[in-house]
Order: sequence, then C-alpha cells, then structure tokens
Amino acid sequence: MKIRRKAAKPSPFAPPLYIVGYRGASPEPRELAVWFDLEYGGPLKVQPAEATTGPNPLFRATHGPWDATIRLQVQTADAEAWQESLAWGHSLAGQVFPGKTAPSRIIDLVLHAARLARGLTLLTGGTAYDLRTQAYLNPSDWQDRSLAQFSAQDHITVEQADADETGRERFYTKGLAKFGLDELEVFRPMGLSGRPTSERLTDIAEEIIRLGQSLKVGASLPLPGIGLTLSVTKHRTVPSAEGPVAFREVAW
Repeated sequence: MKIRRKAAKPSPFAPPLYIVGYRGASPEPRELAVWFDLEYGGPLKVQPAEATTGPNPLFRATHGPWDATIRLQVQTADAEAWQESLAWGHSLAGQVFPGKTAPSRIIDLVLHAARLARGLTLLTGGTAYDLRTQAYLNPSDWQDRSLAQFSAQDHITVEQADADETGRERFYTKGLAKFGLDELEVFRPMGLSGRPTSERLTDIAEEIIRLGQSLKVGASLPLPGIGLTLSVTKHRTVPSAEGPVAFREVAW
C-alpha cells in the first residue's frame, strides 16, 4: 500500500523585495500610514492580512488599486540571521513583499513596494536591503520621486564582470526579476570603457520593463526612443546563492 504524502501548500506571498533593518523601535501601522499620506497624498490603509496570527503578523498596505504585504517586525531569530548575513548593526527588521497584479501593471506594484520600504527606512533611520539587486539603501539613498515618475535605475543595477574564456567582459542587469522578467546580459571586448555599455543596458532594461515581457531568442525589437534595434541571441540559466537566475543575451 502506497502512502500518499500531502503536497506542501505554497506560500501565499512571494519572497520579500526588501528587508529593512531598524535603528529604533519597529514602527506602528498608523505611523507608516501617516507618513505615506504626507508624502504621496494617501490614503494608505494598513490592515492585518488574512489568516495571520502570532506576535509577528503580516499587514496589507493598500493605496488605491495597489497593495503590498509588510511584516513590521520579523521574528527575533530571523532578525539575527539577517543581521549576521547582511553585516549590519540592526537587531530589529521588517519585510516588504510584492503584491499580485497583471504584467501590464507591475511597474506600479514595484513602485508601491519601494515607497513602503522607503517609509520604513526613514521612519526608523535604518537601512533597507534590496534582495534582487543586493543593494543597501540608507535614508539618504532613496530617490524622492512623485507618484507619476518611474526611473529604472531606482530599481535595477548593471554590473560588470571579469573577462570570460574568450577575453570578453560581461555586463548584466540585476533587478529585472522584480518585474517578472529575465535579466539581460551583453558581452564586450576587453579594454573598452564600460560606462557607455552600462548606461545603454540600463536604458534597454527600462524599455523592456515598459514592454512588460521578455523577448524570445531570435527576436528583434526597434527601440526608437533610444535609437537602436535590440536582438536577443541566447537564453541561459546561471546558478547563484539565491537560486537559478535566467538571462537573455542581447546585442545592438
């Protein structure tokens, strides 16, 4: 007789976008709502998430049609683990999780989560850690933009790696996964200035974010806004400490 194992129930929440370490006490829901309303016009509604109990509950933070899930204080053991792995002095921390929406509206969802992480950072004088780009954000590092503004460089980074076996340097994005997209990479000969490639790859990433989907291998896309035609030449998955990362190699 075979024993049927119950399948593990998937978590209703994706991995957090941000971990925020606090210098002081954890903020109250009302504090975050008041701050948000003053900064962005509000109203922000912060209410307990469904089916969450215990001393570290989840909250839904809703602004108009946009919502995210936040944990204003993680468990002590989790906070200590983050403190060690991120090498910061914060013994208290919170989390910001993305909400769910259609790909065509993902930009607003990511913006909403970033504003909440900014609020937790400013209210506590702490430090936010972006898990997708692996960037640390102190209070002065956040860009103060209006609700109508979006800039890809606030949410992604472009990094440059050492030359590969063929003598080429690799440039690649980090952060497109926030938008449900594969990361981009491009290879350039050694000895050239890296800045133009990094800037152009950032521009391309913003165009892909606005398009809302990753291009298929072999596809070409005119990008008149930045004066080039983009081609996708390869697709591959690269292992990392956080899990496998999908990349699309591009050329222009």
